[in-house]
Amino acid sequence: MPITLRSATVADADALFPLAAGLSTSFAVERSDFDRSLSSLIANDSVALLVAELDDEICGYLLGFEHLTFYANGRVAWVEEVMVAGEVRRHGIGAALTERFESWARDRGCRLVALATRRAAPFYLACGYEESASYFRKLL
Repeated sequence: MPITLRSATVADADALFPLAAGLSTSFAVERSDFDRSLSSLIANDSVALLVAELDDEICGYLLGFEHLTFYANGRVAWVEEVMVAGEVRRHGIGAALTERFESWARDRGCRLVALATRRAAPFYLACGYEESASYFRKLL
């Protein structure tokens, strides 16, 4: 399966929205908020919003950020969301998106890539990640 990876554009909204809605378990993704966020994310140089295409159809995405920290003596990257359509999972699409994000982060001088996951620990372990901390949240 030849997978094409590229940066997302606003024109990808209709294909990305159902994937984003399918990822969320804590919130219902609202289309108007999604559209506003998509435009802002694409315009932000500290954001990587990558899409995977298979047969010219978007089948996955990764949303990540880079930012400065004290603890790492500089930049780090954070994977916020990764979603691959159920029918094409386990075909290397998530790994390809993750590798592309790691390259993006490395090119920006990031010292590490971090993320939180509840359902995909085996995937990230297979990609070379290691458990490092607990994840806490507080809904506002």
